Amino acid sequence: MSWWAADATDCDEHLLALLLMLKSYRRMGCFPALEDVPEMVVDFVRRAVELPEGTLPVYRAERTAKHHRGLVRKQAGVTYDQAKARGIVGQSIREEAAAKNRPADLINIALEKVVEAGLELPGFSTFDKMASKIRTEVNASICAGIHDRMSAAQRAGLMRLLSSATATGRRCSTG
Repeated sequence: MSWWAADATDCDEHLLALLLMLKSYRRMGCFPALEDVPEMVVDFVRRAVELPEGTLPVYRAERTAKHHRGLVRKQAGVTYDQAKARGIVGQSIREEAAAKNRPADLINIALEKVVEAGLELPGFSTFDKMASKIRTEVNASICAGIHDRMSAAQRAGLMRLLSSATATGRRCSTG
């Protein structure tokens, strides 16, 4: 695989940076900042392609890094379309939130759907925020549906039960 990267780069630093991007993307599905790649990974890749000791993965221009991200996406067979990815995340979380309430479960399902669609993953914070927001909306909708199906007498009884539990500090009584 290093021949592909060697053909796409003009110096050892760019070669190392591109290979680290590819390795990171294949392992994590995203592009970490090069300075966040563990030194042991940098050393491993540097030795694997026989680059001189001390070669650092750096870009002198953001334009080159952007071009390399495009090359990695092409090599990995994924498309960069964050709007479409967020749409898939939102739809899959909304579909599952009525049956699942744990954010981790909702995020895992959304991750699978985005990967299946061949799209680059949004950042974790995007998944986390969307899961929280949509889960809150779905839970509110479920509560509203229950509320609407209750009679006025049932609602009053529930309010008395909640008031009683709050006043005594107990959640329920075991009579």
